[in-house]
Amino acid sequence: MIKKRIFIILLHLTFWLLSYIYITSGNLNWNGFGKEEGLLKKAYLYGMFFNALLFYIQVFWLVPKYYVKNKKAMFWGFSIVLFFLITYVETYLDVALAVKYHVYNFEPIAAGIIWFYHNSIFHFIYFIVGFYYRFQQEYIKSERAKQELLIENHNAELKYLKAQLNPHFLFNGINSIYHLIGKNNANAKSTLLKFSNLLRYQLYESNTNKIELYKEINYIEEYISIERIRKGEDIVLNLNIDIEKEHNLIMPLLLIPFIENAFKHISNHNEAKNNIISISIVERNNLLKLIVNNSKDSFHHQAKSGGIGLKNVRKRLNLLYKDKYDLNIKSTEDTHEVELIIHLN
Repeated sequence: MIKKRIFIILLHLTFWLLSYIYITSGNLNWNGFGKEEGLLKKAYLYGMFFNALLFYIQVFWLVPKYYVKNKKAMFWGFSIVLFFLITYVETYLDVALAVKYHVYNFEPIAAGIIWFYHNSIFHFIYFIVGFYYRFQQEYIKSERAKQELLIENHNAELKYLKAQLNPHFLFNGINSIYHLIGKNNANAKSTLLKFSNLLRYQLYESNTNKIELYKEINYIEEYISIERIRKGEDIVLNLNIDIEKEHNLIMPLLLIPFIENAFKHISNHNEAKNNIISISIVERNNLLKLIVNNSKDSFHHQAKSGGIGLKNVRKRLNLLYKDKYDLNIKSTEDTHEVELIIHLN
């Protein structure tokens, strides 16, 4: 930041220096001031000072203090007063220099009117350039602040959605272990260990926007193994996982709500062969495809407290995969199917 400021200062100094050298080294004549007796050098030295003064007054005072803060009346008031005051002072010095060196033979007042007009043209140019220069800086600063705010809001919303998702998973996991206690304590212990691994993943590994795909798949397999133990022989589970590039990155905890939902709302027919869950996760050419299908009871209705995970995952998909995913959910009287396709890159 300091280096950038030093560079800008040197750039400005170079501009004014080169401007002075260019104007005074030629055969230019300004209001009668030429090379004779170094009049042009003297006139342009203070002329350049007043041009720079108008420019930097705009840059460092008038625009940031009044125009940007919507104090337009004060901005224009000070600008007009300073514009005419500085133009008058430079014109006065021009007249004084002309009188001293006898540049003109006619009245100083008449010459002053002409010089005032000429000086005001150049002052107006530097006035506008100074305004535009600072206004552009303020615009860039404003846009940068907007972008930073969007990123902060984006990250805050992701954290909030994750915070909602974790208690939702915690509720489902505890509920699964609860159903095992008393029925099969060995499985309950095994499930509790697996559940602790899942929590460790959520607490220590998923606190980022993206994670390697194989870690997310391991998490899903761990969860499914818990549900296998809990459901036992009451369901038929078809699982297909085929990953080409396991180090591809994916948003953590993105797929699990759809899988959780399938186990939560699986049908409860007397015959296990009618209670079916099919899960397919395939990744090819950076395209991830998840298909989850579960049988359901025709009379089943989702509880009022349910659906938190699915609502959150839709929001998360829109935040990080906007225009890069396709989600289709189909539900009939007997089946529920989710198809999610994500472009990982």
